[in-house]
Amino acid sequence: MIPLSSKLEATEQEFVEMRTKLENYQFSLGGSWEYDHGSFDRALDEANKVWLRLPFDVINGNLDAETEDNDAKIRFGQPFVLKHVYNEGLSSEAQPRTVGSLIDQFQTPTDPDAEIEAHWVDKAKHVLGEVEQTFPQ
Repeated sequence: MIPLSSKLEATEQEFVEMRTKLENYQFSLGGSWEYDHGSFDRALDEANKVWLRLPFDVINGNLDAETEDNDAKIRFGQPFVLKHVYNEGLSSEAQPRTVGSLIDQFQTPTDPDAEIEAHWVDKAKHVLGEVEQTFPQ
């Protein structure tokens, strides 16, 4: 994980407005959000192993990703770049589901904090700079 400096850090924004704005830059709400915190994530590579993450805390209201009628206000934390390295192919820990013949193929990263090459950090800074330009000075 490599932290990045950003003028977004500590700014307070409306959640729905930020989600809409960041979708224009290929960000989506990270899957591990809770009612009081979350992150907007963007893959920087085609393999979805290198990510730019914009973490936030909910400072007013509750986070609900399913509705546009959402009054949550968020405060951004320090953005960072992270890289997850996974084994290719099916997980050896794949478990059959009790309903139907579905198999859980998701696996834990072999290295959740893999070394991040400089060109990914540069790309993350570039994307972050584009996003920052949409905020008033």
